[in-house]
Amino acid sequence: MARELVEPTDSKRWSIAPPIPNAVLDRFRLHGFSPVLAQVLYNRGQDTPEKALAFLDGNGTFHDPFQLYGMHQAVGRIRQAIKRGEQIVVYGDFDADGVTSTALLVQALQALGARVAPYIPDRIEEGYGLHIDALDKLHRQGAGLVITVDCGIRSVDEVRHARQIGLDLIVTDHHSVGDQRPDDAIAVINPKLDARLALEEGRTNGYPEDMLAGVGVAYKLAQALFKATEMNDRRNFKPTIQLEDLLDLVALGTVADLAPLDRLENRELVRRGLKVLSEAKRPGVYELMDVAGVKPETCSAMTIGFMLGPRINAAGRLGSAMIAYELLTTRDMVRAGELARQLQELNVQRQDFTNQALEVARELAFAVSEDVPLIFADSPEFRPGIVGLVAGRLCESYYRPAVVVQVGETESRGSCRSIPEFDITAALDLCADLLVRHGGHAPAAGFTVLNENLPKLRERLMEIAADKLAARELRPTLSIDAVVHPEMLDEWLASDLRRLEPTGAGNDAPLFAARRMRVVEARRVGQDGKHLKLRFLNGMHMIDGIAFRMGDWADRLEQHMDVAFHLELNEWNGRVKPQLNIQDLRFCDQTD
Repeated sequence: MARELVEPTDSKRWSIAPPIPNAVLDRFRLHGFSPVLAQVLYNRGQDTPEKALAFLDGNGTFHDPFQLYGMHQAVGRIRQAIKRGEQIVVYGDFDADGVTSTALLVQALQALGARVAPYIPDRIEEGYGLHIDALDKLHRQGAGLVITVDCGIRSVDEVRHARQIGLDLIVTDHHSVGDQRPDDAIAVINPKLDARLALEEGRTNGYPEDMLAGVGVAYKLAQALFKATEMNDRRNFKPTIQLEDLLDLVALGTVADLAPLDRLENRELVRRGLKVLSEAKRPGVYELMDVAGVKPETCSAMTIGFMLGPRINAAGRLGSAMIAYELLTTRDMVRAGELARQLQELNVQRQDFTNQALEVARELAFAVSEDVPLIFADSPEFRPGIVGLVAGRLCESYYRPAVVVQVGETESRGSCRSIPEFDITAALDLCADLLVRHGGHAPAAGFTVLNENLPKLRERLMEIAADKLAARELRPTLSIDAVVHPEMLDEWLASDLRRLEPTGAGNDAPLFAARRMRVVEARRVGQDGKHLKLRFLNGMHMIDGIAFRMGDWADRLEQHMDVAFHLELNEWNGRVKPQLNIQDLRFCDQTD
């Protein structure tokens, strides 16, 4: 039997940031910063008021896209294809980043007069990335140029094949660069490649932002194309859309793909994209928000991450990613409504399938031993579209790297999620001889493996994890910005902290701790009582709290508890109140 799920609330370490030096705080005060906001900004490396203001407000500009390696070659070839009337194909991926990248570049090229079509591989039939069969088919159908978005950086053999059959290929991607590069492409645009080349050549002038999402890279290409067209064809330059119109797609893909929001260009892309989203001019965006219960004017990075992104992803997970693509590109409001409802239904199914597969994965992972350095579960029962979600839940629950594999007839596809102490893509690199293909980032990756190599892969990954994680105490850590007095938790402070938006990966919503909060009410809520609704006495007032997946705490709360939380504004029925989004609870005498 699998061991009982140990919730992270039972074992988290609290790491409380040291207080901001008084001299620095005084400088922040002179610029109008509250002490709490100053502390949060200081913790994020914004250690002067000037840096903090630039971080919060941005400068409204983007880096020159032509600084990216390969951009000149890519723009030249694309403009040539447009002038010749060649068929261009944008080859994307089936997740939210890939779908938004595909939609963005197709619409940008259409605005410049290109003959262009999308191609997104089927997750179940084809799997992630470039495929030789797909390239052959596109070539037979008359494509002269294929542009990848959000994929291709590790597809060395596939890019070489495209060249051999006479199909020109441009790679745009943002994933980690392998030892081999797709040098047979007309151009390769990847800010991570830019950073590596600059390092290898001893330069300091690589592209300033190496953590763009795939849709961010696609936007830089569109930006360069518009710029080149305007400079060279001024009299005839009449695009049917403006670049700003595409920033809603950039915000959706960037946040959904967990691109870091502590980077200035990512922040500016998302900030301006949220403004476009708040207008919901795109029919599909309007209808998607409607089924998700989101008001356009309240759209935030959190809204994308928890409400819109999962619904876009649901298309590629359980159906066809082209449903999401059509939703984002249609101009027909009726059709947009139909597609949004399809995504809503798929998202509900996705939740059910994930919960079912999670139970199976637990049983498989711990069938032999509970003491494993890496969680590995493989089964033909798993659906390819939800293995990443299951791996993520296992990784979060047990704080171990997790690999979940859908076993096919001859090949299997796996998805990996990991903890900060273990780079899962680097581990897969050490298993490259066993894999058909692989790629990803340090915290998340995917691979394809022949079934005959699956036992060896499991064994080797276990060995690598055991070696890398030896003698480490693996406990999730909560990085707490400050300990605050309960009476400070009011609407004004919650509003002040909104200046940090967009928050997300790399710029987490500020996390606070309060000591000896008096509990006056606690009850289970949600399906099967999984969640916990709390009310605390906050000085002379009450403040509500919600603790997701922490329903079991209801039976063991004491009168006073230490609480770790995000401070939010809860808007309901026209009323706005501060609320604690609780991340952990502790007994008052508990220490690390």
